[in-house]
Amino acid sequence: MKKVQSAGGIVIKENSILMLRKVNGDWVLPKGRIEINESDSEAAIREVEEETGILAKILDFIGDINYKYRDIWDGDELVDKYVTWYLMMETKGELFPLRKEGFVEARYIPINRFESYAKHEDEKKMIRIAVEKK
Repeated sequence: MKKVQSAGGIVIKENSILMLRKVNGDWVLPKGRIEINESDSEAAIREVEEETGILAKILDFIGDINYKYRDIWDGDELVDKYVTWYLMMETKGELFPLRKEGFVEARYIPINRFESYAKHEDEKKMIRIAVEKK
């Protein structure tokens, strides 16, 4: 089983949360793999900027999630994924989804509507924690 370490950010601006819509219609939070010699917090900041066009700063640690999935692009191998999440605040930038990774839209979703947008239960849980810490 392949192990993958990732980090992501929950960017809250006023009463909205930054999310990405994938080509298949799923709404997700920005996250990605931690590179060699990179901390999880550095990876979270980089991934938010790369995937959404928004530069953000970390306000607080939110928590970690762990799940397994089959990587259909890599021989259907089972992957054990560990994601560290941070609460963030936008400092500058312009929304622009990273299309080469399959994102077709980046948008701030009203906090009171994220439950109907977010695809994954573990991301919903992290958003709830972030909203409480806000």
